[in-house]
Amino acid sequence: MSEQKTPIQPKPVADDEIDLLALVKTLWNGRRIVLLSVLSGIILGVAVAMLSPKEYTATTIMVPQMGDSQSKLGGLSGLAALAGISMDNMNQGSDLSPMVYPQIISSIPFQLELMNTPLNFEDHSMQISFFDYSIKYSKGSVLGTIKKYTIGLPGLLIKAIKGKPKKFSMPGDSTKQPVYLTEDQVTVQKALDALVSLDVNAKEGYLTLTTKMPEALAAAQLAQKAQDMLQSFITEFKIEKAKANLDFIQGRYNETKAEFEKAQVSLAVVNDRNKNFTSGLPRIETDRIQTKYTITFSVFQELAKQLEQAKIQVKKETPVFTVVQPVIVPTEKSKPKKPMIVAIWLFLGGIVGVGIVFGKGYLVDIKSKWNDNRIA
Repeated sequence: MSEQKTPIQPKPVADDEIDLLALVKTLWNGRRIVLLSVLSGIILGVAVAMLSPKEYTATTIMVPQMGDSQSKLGGLSGLAALAGISMDNMNQGSDLSPMVYPQIISSIPFQLELMNTPLNFEDHSMQISFFDYSIKYSKGSVLGTIKKYTIGLPGLLIKAIKGKPKKFSMPGDSTKQPVYLTEDQVTVQKALDALVSLDVNAKEGYLTLTTKMPEALAAAQLAQKAQDMLQSFITEFKIEKAKANLDFIQGRYNETKAEFEKAQVSLAVVNDRNKNFTSGLPRIETDRIQTKYTITFSVFQELAKQLEQAKIQVKKETPVFTVVQPVIVPTEKSKPKKPMIVAIWLFLGGIVGVGIVFGKGYLVDIKSKWNDNRIA
């Protein structure tokens, strides 16, 4: 009688182990859903890529020219100290740090002037200011409209509840008034803040000015205007510092000139009074007046030289930047990057399809366990 062999039982799969074959089988059974989801992703990606607004980017690279922060007065400070004149204020640098330049670009006065930049657009024969283009002629994209009434709907509701800001007129009894922006100016200012940027590379020591516009020529024109305005602003700052320096030197020069003339008269009087005396006291008095006269004359002479240099510095126009890469009209769009958009949506479609396939299985399992617990 032959022995009967006990059949080999398959090893049970532990609960914490992943059955790859089951996962692949589940995915294969739901391939139709995955393919439909991927196809939907491709269609949406193509739609988004086609409806996304065009954007051209113009850039320029500049190197700031920084002057010597040390005073150019040489030994004048020591001589002035002997005469009782403090010249510490003249030892301060007159250069504006490049780290402040981005704040200038985003400042309200800068952007208010930049709004009036005349730009060329394909649909208009004459130049249009950026302000007029943004308020009157700019057409919102389809995606922007969809986003406005979907994701941005809560913001619209809040804005509707708050209502429009109250309008008021500024008093005209003073020349200095706080800046007041209209609702349209606030809208355009926010748009400029997003379209014009300045990046400071402190490590390499250069600046990158970037502008973005729907058309290539307009982007280049806006970048050129922003560059010129930034240079003018910083030059004006340096001229103001030079003028302040000139005023300071002029004041010290006038004071020292009066002291010098007084010492000159005192020395002449003492020489005339003591010319017939040979004793020690008159000689000491003469030497003391002579020393004071020499010091005052030295300070006066140096200040006279420095006064001429300060006058020249006010009239001197030095470039604020060295332009490494000038503004060039872009020939290719920077946005939208259609292949990347389609690839991202294709990937998202695949992820959603796989999620639906496995999600359905988990929902069935959860529902079965729920019913079993209810029966028990």
